[in-house]
Amino acid sequence: MRFSPSRIHLAAIVLALAAAASAQTRGTVRNADGDPVSAATITDLAGHQLAVSSSDGAFTLSQPPNQVEVSAPHYVTAVVTITTGQPVNVVLRQPLETVTVTAYRSALGSSDSPASTRVLDTQQLQQSASPSLDGKLRQIPGFELFRRSSSLVANPTTEGVSLRGLGSTAASRSLVVLDDIPLNDPYGGWVHWEELPELSIHSVEVVRGGASDLYGSSAIGGVISVIPVRSQTTGVQLFASGGSEAALDDGALATIKRGAWSGLASGGLIAADGYTLIAPHLRGPIDQPSNVHAQNGLAEIDRILPGDGRVFLRSNVLNEIRHNGTPATWNATRLWRGAAGADWHDFALRLFGDNEHYRQTFSSVGAGRASETLTRFAFDPADELGAALRWHRPIGTHVLALAGADTHDVRAEDAERLFSGKGGTLSTTARQRQTGVWGEALFTPAQWTISGSARVDHFSNFDAQQFSSSAAPVQLPAFSETVFDPRLGLVRRITPSLSLNASGFRAYRAPTQNELYRAGQVGQQITEPNPNLRSERATGWEAGFQADIRRYGASVRASYFWTQVNRPITALTLSTTPTSTLLQRENLGQIESRGLSLDYAMQPASWIGIEGGYQFADATVTKNDPEPQLVGNWIPQVARNMATAQVRFTRPRVGILSLQGRTSGRQFDDDANVYLLHSYFRLDASAEHNFGRHVVAFASGENLFDRSIEVGKTPLTTLGTPRLARFGLRLNFGE
Repeated sequence: MRFSPSRIHLAAIVLALAAAASAQTRGTVRNADGDPVSAATITDLAGHQLAVSSSDGAFTLSQPPNQVEVSAPHYVTAVVTITTGQPVNVVLRQPLETVTVTAYRSALGSSDSPASTRVLDTQQLQQSASPSLDGKLRQIPGFELFRRSSSLVANPTTEGVSLRGLGSTAASRSLVVLDDIPLNDPYGGWVHWEELPELSIHSVEVVRGGASDLYGSSAIGGVISVIPVRSQTTGVQLFASGGSEAALDDGALATIKRGAWSGLASGGLIAADGYTLIAPHLRGPIDQPSNVHAQNGLAEIDRILPGDGRVFLRSNVLNEIRHNGTPATWNATRLWRGAAGADWHDFALRLFGDNEHYRQTFSSVGAGRASETLTRFAFDPADELGAALRWHRPIGTHVLALAGADTHDVRAEDAERLFSGKGGTLSTTARQRQTGVWGEALFTPAQWTISGSARVDHFSNFDAQQFSSSAAPVQLPAFSETVFDPRLGLVRRITPSLSLNASGFRAYRAPTQNELYRAGQVGQQITEPNPNLRSERATGWEAGFQADIRRYGASVRASYFWTQVNRPITALTLSTTPTSTLLQRENLGQIESRGLSLDYAMQPASWIGIEGGYQFADATVTKNDPEPQLVGNWIPQVARNMATAQVRFTRPRVGILSLQGRTSGRQFDDDANVYLLHSYFRLDASAEHNFGRHVVAFASGENLFDRSIEVGKTPLTTLGTPRLARFGLRLNFGE
């Protein structure tokens, strides 16, 4: 029998269509009541979008992977195993309960949590225009470093976190943790934002408001919990990007899973030639770009135990060098961390330690910024050891009890070689130890959620000695404090979509060895230490509501907050000249921050998502007997008004476009409120397009309007990130 060419061509088309249809997988997404869920996003395990459900909950996948994640606003993300050609019926549970905040110890849905929280998931982190973690977190209103500058050009001593309008000094008034292990620098309290490889971070949870009742020192403003990636499949992810200012941002993640064993290894490189921070009209011959060149790595081995338990061993390393704007000034950090732990039935154990070598040079700058003189070189080694144990158990159907204890010990030294004056050496050694026990009870009768927690901490600073080449050794003051920090939270469900919440707390922050013993310098602003500092004590409360509108996929949470900090450690101005400023760390009388925070998210259509927030913070000095003229002044580096917005456009065949806007009102750079920093607006954007299952091309731009953003006056004006562009590829292979 003969076939004409046209019939052969038609048969080939039919066969191709049949093959394509057999490679497709159709499915539906419904909630627990059986109603269709529209605008649900189906992604692979690397976060690449594959489909979006339609108004009837239906979706189609072409050549799907073995497993996909299905997520929708206000639902818990589901991981689904795919069998090619067979229909998939996905049920998403817990509507309007998208956030389970592990950083607040007891896992609660956002509508039942008294704590004000925000979560940045894998997709939001990936689609941020900024490559640095602090840049990604600036999507949350109220989050700021000590200054507005990015960690890519900032000195580590200005990288403390400010939340809730409390400001920061070199040290952070908020605690950053990875899997319950603190990431704040053991010596200075600041945060190394380039420490973790980008691909090793699954998501970030931000709890705003004092949390010393559970975490101890440094959690006055809140807790930032970094959730690490867990190895669930075998595969490899890679990305590489480059752009303006010779920027490089590269990373890799390899995971393997064999039975009960799993492991991962991740590494990254982030570098840029940077830009000159000093404003153009103030620059001199010695001014050059500030920048960072950093490498990081993380490795982990996990073993699943019977009964859904696990043990793990993890280690990570950071190696970076920064040039700080003049030929003679630079700093370098080498930080090793190790951790081991176990989760078994009702218990969780963490053992951790770190070793850090921090080096920094300082200089004085001549008239006209035409010359500089090296004044000192500081070497600051630090060792930290710690342990934490946590227990939880349900009691009946409405009560959950939690308890824990933790301790960590820091031994550090500041060894300086002096070049100015008579020269010589100056060395200070000391130890710090914090030990605490805490308990929490969660009661959930009917439409109520009642939580109560408390912690007792004993903090001590001892064995502090100072050695000088020009004087006899000096024994510096030792001190210890025992503090009690309670917290009470209430939530009342008015309807399934509306809840009211309120909480009150006490919190504290102990001074770091950097604040006690080491002089700091940013530009020509020098801050002297003070060995007589004592801890900051905070009292605060907040009240608000959360409303969810199912029809529009919208959620709004608003809170009024008030926090008062007694004995805040701040930099008090001693003297000022046209070219330099001298300050000293002091416990001032009292500061207060009160205001309003608003978070919102909505998805009016399947192809558009909107998320953002606003913070108003009236943050002022309310008491200061030694310097009464400061009462009423604004807390340095805190803006009264701050707002963010992210708009994401998604089309499976086209790609994803994300616009990120941020505006901040005016603020001051000093306690005397002399140096005004003007308000600003900044617009960033990122876009990506899938080329098949394995390749994604992306591009991003920061400060698209190239605004001049004032970040500091030290006393010379320094500027923030100019317009930057970056292009790259992401590759994903494996299961």
